[in-house]
Amino acid sequence: MDNLRLILFFSLAFILMMIWQAWEEDYGPKPQAAATNISQPAGSSETASAVPSAAVPGTQTDSTAVPVISSSSAVPQSTPALQTSVASVSVKTDLYTMEIGTVGGNIRKVFLNDYPASLGDKENSFQLMKPDVPDLFIAQSGLIGGEGSSAPSHETPYQASADSFEMAEGTDQLQVDLFWTSPEGVKVTKRFTYKRGTYLVTVEHLVENSSGKQWVGREYRQLMRTPPENESASSKLIYTYTGGAIYSEENKYEKIDFDDMQESKLERPVKGGWVAMLQHYFLGAWIPPEDQQGTFYTNALPGNRFVLGAYTPSVSVADGATHSFKTGFVASPKLQDELKAISLGLDLSVDYGWLTVIAQPIFWLLKQIQSVVSNWGWSIILLTLMIKLVFYKLSEASYKSMANMRRMTPRIQALKERFGEDKTRLNAAMMELYKKEKINPLGGCLPILVQIPVFISLYWVLLESVEMRQAPFIFWIEDLATKDPYFVLPLIMGISMFIQQKLNPAPPDPMQAKIMMALPFVFTIFFAFFPSGLVLYWVTNNVLSIAQQWYITRQIENAAAKA
Repeated sequence: MDNLRLILFFSLAFILMMIWQAWEEDYGPKPQAAATNISQPAGSSETASAVPSAAVPGTQTDSTAVPVISSSSAVPQSTPALQTSVASVSVKTDLYTMEIGTVGGNIRKVFLNDYPASLGDKENSFQLMKPDVPDLFIAQSGLIGGEGSSAPSHETPYQASADSFEMAEGTDQLQVDLFWTSPEGVKVTKRFTYKRGTYLVTVEHLVENSSGKQWVGREYRQLMRTPPENESASSKLIYTYTGGAIYSEENKYEKIDFDDMQESKLERPVKGGWVAMLQHYFLGAWIPPEDQQGTFYTNALPGNRFVLGAYTPSVSVADGATHSFKTGFVASPKLQDELKAISLGLDLSVDYGWLTVIAQPIFWLLKQIQSVVSNWGWSIILLTLMIKLVFYKLSEASYKSMANMRRMTPRIQALKERFGEDKTRLNAAMMELYKKEKINPLGGCLPILVQIPVFISLYWVLLESVEMRQAPFIFWIEDLATKDPYFVLPLIMGISMFIQQKLNPAPPDPMQAKIMMALPFVFTIFFAFFPSGLVLYWVTNNVLSIAQQWYITRQIENAAAKA
């Protein structure tokens, strides 16, 4: 395959894809906005957010319209000694180091223990969620009481039995409880349950009604974040998505970016599904029970803060009865197998776009290779070799066509000197020459077009896979997800492009020839800021292409010399 042509086709395909995405943003269908607004409770400016209130149709529930919840043992009958002055509770498990605020029981900070903050940093873990700008990202949840029913929102103070919890060695589960009691006698326990080996956290609001009357309410959960502000040079060149996403059985995976939230408020009835805030390599998500009817909503708040959440239908709890609102929470790297096991469609947050059907098998194969060689860099090289072998015959046809064209270069140059500026006669003479020699000048294009979807898919696989983050290769390449610190790989890629260009037939037009000569230098600078894993793929592909093209060209030229 002519890798220079592939890069040009590749660039054109990306430009077309960007144009299509821009058209979708401007003219494509937007999430449907509800006629009613989701109101905002009073509270601090730092954490105030769009919470479904009694103003939303259906929030107030008549006691005859919903079944009364029977007694349950889900709420503990005895309450441990409480601490009232604790501002936050720290939680440490095998995977998480987390801070939960006693105001609202909100998840304020999340550190991922298995992911260093930066390469070589053995002391600090990567912080996914934080309550401060820039890059504010928190998870909130609470209850909304119907008329005359008290309930704790995400701004209500809770009490805690301790200021820190840690999953002990040899245990598989950790439970963290916060407590709230209304003057009327409604008790709510907000319980976080962590299990060893999984990023899924179960979050419950356990309601015990001792108020002497029926309690009516619903639960909401939401994610709040600000758009990213600090972008590196490479992130500005390479597009990665940061924003909201939702999934439902009816609409499947759907992005809702910050502009969508700014333009209109989403309020969509759903069953099950999930809501998430995504960023490169990581996500935070609320995951309701699969059979639960609910409503997804969004809102844009002052301070460039955006909210994506879900709330449940109202339920009625009789005096002396209890009820448990339960949902799942995840703040994790985008590990496809783990996400798929947690919830249907959550693995689609690793977004390969419209080429997912090709990209997912490629990632699966790459992962299988890595399980054998235990090095993602060598896995990229071996995967590239396998893809070259699969497309060997197509590449062979392309190289033969280019070799024959190169063989005709002296005769084409003679025709140019003969006909001068008479383009009509020159083109007619060239077509006659091609016909006589049985050469198809477009014979090298079709194989390239067939391979483009595969190579774009591989591009997205290498870009989106968190497995590449801080993955070492050899020598100076210590992180395949960042640029080569010494720019050696981009330089090798530029040299390989130059060599390959010399194997191709020279363009007949002098201006085109000058442009083609400049391309290796242009792409060397362009690829200097690409993740080294992507550049490693291009270098490998170029070297294999040069070897194959040189071999085929030599065969054809030797055969022509003997004829």
